[in-house]
Amino acid sequence: MDGSQLNSHTTQNHCDNNPPPELTGAFEKYCRIVSEERIEQLLEGYAAFSQDGPLTAFVVLWLMLYQRLHPKGTLEVAVRELLWGRIRSFVRLPEEESPSANTSAYSQARTRLPVEVAKKVCDMIFESLHDQPKMLPGLQRPVFLLDGSTILLKHTKELVRAFPPAQNQHGSSHWPVIRVVVAHDVVSGLAMRPWWGPMSGPGAVSEQGLAKQIMRWLTESSVFLGDRNFGVFSMAYEAQQNKHQVVFRLTDARAKKLNGGTLPKAGTDCSVRWTPSRDDLRTNPEIPATAYVDGRLLACKVCGKNGQWMTLYLFTTLELSMEQILELYGYRWNIETDLRSLKREVRLHMLEVKSTDMAAKELVLAVAAYNLTRGTMNEAATVLQLDPRRLSYSQAQDTINAALPALAKAATDQERNVIIQQMIKVFAQSKLPRRARRSFPREIWPRPCPFPKRKVATKRNAAKPKKAPIQSAY
Repeated sequence: MDGSQLNSHTTQNHCDNNPPPELTGAFEKYCRIVSEERIEQLLEGYAAFSQDGPLTAFVVLWLMLYQRLHPKGTLEVAVRELLWGRIRSFVRLPEEESPSANTSAYSQARTRLPVEVAKKVCDMIFESLHDQPKMLPGLQRPVFLLDGSTILLKHTKELVRAFPPAQNQHGSSHWPVIRVVVAHDVVSGLAMRPWWGPMSGPGAVSEQGLAKQIMRWLTESSVFLGDRNFGVFSMAYEAQQNKHQVVFRLTDARAKKLNGGTLPKAGTDCSVRWTPSRDDLRTNPEIPATAYVDGRLLACKVCGKNGQWMTLYLFTTLELSMEQILELYGYRWNIETDLRSLKREVRLHMLEVKSTDMAAKELVLAVAAYNLTRGTMNEAATVLQLDPRRLSYSQAQDTINAALPALAKAATDQERNVIIQQMIKVFAQSKLPRRARRSFPREIWPRPCPFPKRKVATKRNAAKPKKAPIQSAY
């Protein structure tokens, strides 16, 4: 199943008589959204971070964002940006004195930065870039895609205690694992601040529980799209309590229960009242037994890319036609590419940190850096009159990184406009191809490893006594 794209228009050529296009880089957006005065206000009450030193919180936050935007992303790269980048003018040092090229001061400043300040900066960037959201046809509210993923962490005592490694019948894994849920705007691709928790252990959290926190945090009435993992009563009830609308895919069992004990036939579009089951009340004690959610049950027959027909069972609280609901649910595929961009382009496969606070700061600021690139992509798409989803995120990031030195050296507005015009031309050639989505089994080629795999000792093996060696009589 595929969702239709937003209406695209032909690219406009900007001549010299037209005003220059609105296109800014990540640093300009950061300075516009996150000013030094606002950071000082956020730091009130936090005595651990001093603003009197050369590296202020404004400088440290940008360097952490720059690390995620840079392909290498090391501490050394951030310090080189401090020495020669545009952030150099914000360092509080005499003009004749240059910052040290050593990374120790920056590393200590990153550690002292409060987690709540990093979260609020991430929220500020998202809210500023999402100030005027683009609406889908027929909807007067933003639409968000829900999905979850996992991130590996370094093996330290603190992280293992906070995020226990996964376990199975063979024992415990080595890497701590963090469960993350992110909501992406369906049109712009901007991501809200993620919510996370341990995947294993006594304090393990579910994707549904994290998604509920996102619904509570978002005060604006919105629409949430989710697959079968989110198509449960507790999610629909939470959305109703926070005045949100939903389009959730249902499992066959839940569709059968909502339809009175039989699977609905293809083409079914009926009003239903969803009530909680005993399992729903047991796993969600905050839900009253008299709770219910009124909506519609849809059974849509669609043809997959492999030519096989299948029936999708959807639950929605929207008053749209079946064709519009099916088209809207088709946008859910975008979350797969969004999560891939988050993990690959801002390197969220594994967080190289040693504490829970640094893990939190790296995670939220990585999403903030992702949004800064998305903001430039949306500006370019507006100039080109394209759907922002048509642009490749990786190519857009390469274009921005390549243009940064030239933009920094531009002495006049005319030179800057010439560079922006060149960026617009490159963006116009960075569109994703329109090709059919192919389905493959989830298989990977194992990486060659010349060393034997390290085994984790289990209690069962440790309890077994070692056999005495057999002595030969000869």
